[in-house]
Amino acid sequence: MGNNFLKKWLLPCIVLLLSILIFAGCGAQDEEQSTEGETGASDAEVTDEESGEKNEELFPVTFTDDAGREVIIENEPETIISIQASFTEILFALGLGGKIIGVSDYDNYPEEALEIQKVGGQDMNAELILTLLPDIALVTDYHYNNHPEILEQYEEVGIKVIVIGSATSFEDVYSKIKMIGTATGTQSEAEEITADMKQRLESIKEKAESITDKKKVWVEVSPAPDIFTTGQNTFMHEMLESIQAINAAEDVEGWVKFTEEEIVNLNPDIIITTYGYYIENPKEEVLSRNGWAEVPAVKNDQVFDVDNDMVTRPGPRLIEGVETLAKLIYPKVFNE
Repeated sequence: MGNNFLKKWLLPCIVLLLSILIFAGCGAQDEEQSTEGETGASDAEVTDEESGEKNEELFPVTFTDDAGREVIIENEPETIISIQASFTEILFALGLGGKIIGVSDYDNYPEEALEIQKVGGQDMNAELILTLLPDIALVTDYHYNNHPEILEQYEEVGIKVIVIGSATSFEDVYSKIKMIGTATGTQSEAEEITADMKQRLESIKEKAESITDKKKVWVEVSPAPDIFTTGQNTFMHEMLESIQAINAAEDVEGWVKFTEEEIVNLNPDIIITTYGYYIENPKEEVLSRNGWAEVPAVKNDQVFDVDNDMVTRPGPRLIEGVETLAKLIYPKVFNE
């Protein structure tokens, strides 16, 4: 009888009690997870709100562009057109790639830029740009001086035009990055980029202080027969100075054409070419030139090609250009 009682009444009660306890525990766990989920969503909402408020506080902004015009931007731009490859690189570096809806025909970096609508170069596709109707358009001083009537059309339909002039020094580039950062509400990002560039450049200069045997460097920005080089007031000249190298063309200014005889007489220790992106094997082209065999750079096989964009395009990658040149010209100092 005791066994029948145990089977019939006691065991079912125990099972029922255990089931109640298990379900109660699950319910409490579900409630706890639900509460955590709600708290997480609330935190995310607060973060988004704070982020939005922060951006709103940056606008309206007023600044002077490189054409000397006062530019007022009331609200944070959501769509941008860039008519210069360097502007596009800066925008991507600032984290604004997703806002770019039009770029110049020559934009090639980063890779994402290749997928964006092309809107022309020095000759803009004004009709297309007016159709795209961006919030702001970054244009050059060439556009300002040669196509003022088109820029007026942009502004008449509400496109804010920002004129960004040419740059010939690192300080100029820092200024351009700051202006674009101000116009787009990314001032802090712009400051981070320029601070990083300055720190890396200073580090290079400090390392270069130990160099006593300075190398004379000849730079070719176009191949024979029309050989051009870069003199003073160019990025390349500033880069060479930064690493204690001598620019073989330091007595001229800007981009200048030289004859082969003039170059040979300069007796450079190192030759840097920047046209490997359109000339196959530029090094061999230089090494095989008639009458160049006794030039130290040729005799010692010191001819190198570097990425043209990293040493001529006024954007964040210029610092990579300096670092590359430093390692090629003074490998024992900078490859440690």
